[in-house]
Amino acid sequence: MSDDLVLYDVADQIATITLNRPEVANAQNPELLHQLDACWTKAGEDPGVKVIILRGAGKHFSAGHDLKGAAPSNNDKWTVQRIYEIEAVQYIGYSLKWRNNPKPSIAAVQGVCIAGGLLLAWPCDLIVAAENAKFSDPVAAMGIGGVEYHGHTWELGPRLAKEILFTGRAITAAEARAVGMVNRVVPLDDLESATRELALEIAKKHPWALRMAKRAVNQTLDVQGFTTAVQAVFDVHQLGHGHAMTECGYPVLVGLDEMKGEIASKS
Repeated sequence: MSDDLVLYDVADQIATITLNRPEVANAQNPELLHQLDACWTKAGEDPGVKVIILRGAGKHFSAGHDLKGAAPSNNDKWTVQRIYEIEAVQYIGYSLKWRNNPKPSIAAVQGVCIAGGLLLAWPCDLIVAAENAKFSDPVAAMGIGGVEYHGHTWELGPRLAKEILFTGRAITAAEARAVGMVNRVVPLDDLESATRELALEIAKKHPWALRMAKRAVNQTLDVQGFTTAVQAVFDVHQLGHGHAMTECGYPVLVGLDEMKGEIASKS
């Protein structure tokens, strides 16, 4: 297995970015996120790349933020300012940056896509999901009302967004397809080939036309308030951290062990 946490490959004008921590269901630590951002930047700046594919090695796309060792040591002090500054870069900052990458992008999702995993899939322009894919944001169990990048309302609609946030339940690939969050659902064995086939079809188009088409849709969403809303809800997320710290001195209230167990059981 490669020591790289993220793999990068270009063929047929398609850059394939692969999350490479399959032993922990591609949970995201800071180094993985920094490597991932570097790959997104490289693909966006390469004139030989017309389409970007984001995928996860192994059984799962991503189990979200890596919670192992998340608790502070005795000499480590959490503050709201510290949390805000880290998450503003590594979470919402990177997600918005990837969303606005000029190249068309496709997420290929299999297995679980939990909480922080949504921060990787949602910024992509298209999502192809395997039939076994499940999407969830169960962080209400941790005393917080949702992950840092609030795409929920835009991706799912307000009623379903509230349901999955209130209950923490996962939605299936078929449910996600029905509400427009996922473009295509395919058998697990066909995920790689179906995603690449779609990327090859897109790569036939003129790169400037692709860039302008993407900008047109993203700008329309921004006129409707997308980026402003996401940034505003990011501040609400920080309020959850602040409340948790007044209660127990740690950025989450409850459920950390339960969340770790849920992720471990799926890896």
